[in-house]
Amino acid sequence: MPSELRSVNLRTGITVPCLIQRPADVRAPTGSGASDVNHAPPLLLLHAWGESRKSFGRLLPLLPPSFTVLAPDLRGQGGADKPEDGYSLAQMADDVAALLEALGVASACVLGSSSGGYVAQQLAVDRPELVDSLILVGAPLSLHSRPAFAAEVEKLDDPVDEQWVRDSLSWFQLLHTVPAWYIEDRVQDGVAMPARAWKGILDGLCDAVPPTEQGSISVPTLILWGAHDALLPRSHQETLAARIPGAQLVIYGATGHIVLWECPERIAEDVAVFLGKGPGTGSVPKNQA
Repeated sequence: MPSELRSVNLRTGITVPCLIQRPADVRAPTGSGASDVNHAPPLLLLHAWGESRKSFGRLLPLLPPSFTVLAPDLRGQGGADKPEDGYSLAQMADDVAALLEALGVASACVLGSSSGGYVAQQLAVDRPELVDSLILVGAPLSLHSRPAFAAEVEKLDDPVDEQWVRDSLSWFQLLHTVPAWYIEDRVQDGVAMPARAWKGILDGLCDAVPPTEQGSISVPTLILWGAHDALLPRSHQETLAARIPGAQLVIYGATGHIVLWECPERIAEDVAVFLGKGPGTGSVPKNQA
């Protein structure tokens, strides 16, 4: 499908790259007007802490072809600006709102992977008019209990050591085979981040009042969670689903925390059904082996 990488200046004072993938029957614009991404329903992808838009590389070709997909790098990560501060959850969500505004997107379905799903929840609470629906992939209910690896992050200095990033991948168990090239890409995502971004983003996530305790979320929501997630307990996912009226919780057996890395094909299938673009569209099965 046609795609372009656009550099977008945000009202929040930073510039971020955003991959825009259009349906095959939609030509790329000759100009750079803000509304040129509205030729098909928008699907916004928000990556996890320590990653970049490139983490969606295996999912992108599998998504419903009738959507315009937007995949930005979030502040402090990938090719986005990496300011000294401004890494609170609310500020991260405001960046996303500013991106949609800059692109002239009135509202979108928002898919967030891991902490990207936390940002998506915050966006839905702060700016509900921008969110048509949510797809939360291994996303937290709350991060008030700081993960054990937070102590390791606090020790980071610049430049961030590549071996440290490789070792950090062991924090999250992988039960499916993930291509070596994909793992290497995630290592390079981590190396590209300064220590202040590693620390600031994690602090912002852990210090935030959980979005579903700040306000309500009422849009259609699909929650995808790995049954062997050692970071986010099942009880939290059930509570998250209970707090969002009508939310569907789908549990992937034999899958760990980083569902996006392990199961892009299954995510794409469930997203297609949820968005009404797949075979047998309707409710997604609640459990998958």
